[in-house]
Amino acid sequence: DHNFLVFNDKGEKRTTYVLILTAVTMVAEIVAGTAYGSMALLADGWHMGTHVAAFLITIFAYRFARKHADNPLYAFGTGKVSVLGGYASAVALAVIALVMVLESVLRLVTPHPIQFNEAIMVAALGLVVNIVSAVILKEGTNHSHHHSGHHDHPNDHNLRAAYFHVLADALTSFLAIIALFSGKYLHWLWLDPVMGIVGATIIMRWSYLLVKQTGPILLDASIDKEYKNAVIKAVEADADNRVIDSHIWKVGSHHYAAIITLATCVPKSNEHYKALLKPFKRLSHVTIEVIGCEPGV
Repeated sequence: DHNFLVFNDKGEKRTTYVLILTAVTMVAEIVAGTAYGSMALLADGWHMGTHVAAFLITIFAYRFARKHADNPLYAFGTGKVSVLGGYASAVALAVIALVMVLESVLRLVTPHPIQFNEAIMVAALGLVVNIVSAVILKEGTNHSHHHSGHHDHPNDHNLRAAYFHVLADALTSFLAIIALFSGKYLHWLWLDPVMGIVGATIIMRWSYLLVKQTGPILLDASIDKEYKNAVIKAVEADADNRVIDSHIWKVGSHHYAAIITLATCVPKSNEHYKALLKPFKRLSHVTIEVIGCEPGV
């Protein structure tokens, strides 16, 4: 079995609900902004559009992974598709953060007039929508399970990325409300772009954390050194076994594969060596190569 996909049906459904909620809000803001000539509404509507795109990536990753889970074209299945979705969303978050920084710096250099009442209304609407979306997605993070049906709590990087998107939007809306009230009543117009830079910095950090989690998995980074050494020690503790080559890497968000080459003068069956690794529950797919040698060599 090479299906190392982590199913998260509830997460997929909840992402779909958030997609619909965000898309409806986006259309409403764009239509209202066009009808009433409000740049604030238009800008936030198109900003919502970037999150609709992010949620579409999330849902596409879920469905592609499930559809091709048993496709022989993928050597170790589609367990990494959700990781790839998370990575793509992390890159999108970084781009959004950079755009926010550039726009904020331009507004510091060349202040724009702000329609405070409309802008506050838009920011408040965005905050409510994103708080509701965050609650919906948060509930979906604790209901993932393996293809075998056993429940656990593996990292769903795909859903985590979607969750970060709504948190990022909620954060920017919250900071915008603070800045707008300060500008309206205290005339601190500079606070609006400063809050934009603060929000962008936090979003960039979330993006970095997602890339740090997903990038090594996509590049087949090895398991932590202590775990790998424990695996080697377990094999070498049996008879005269000597591990001469070993590779342990992730093939999904929760599954590891291992290829181990060992030399021994008293070779046994592959099943014997795999039995030595039974206590290592993180290893889902193990391949053993046994090289025999002459006694005394």
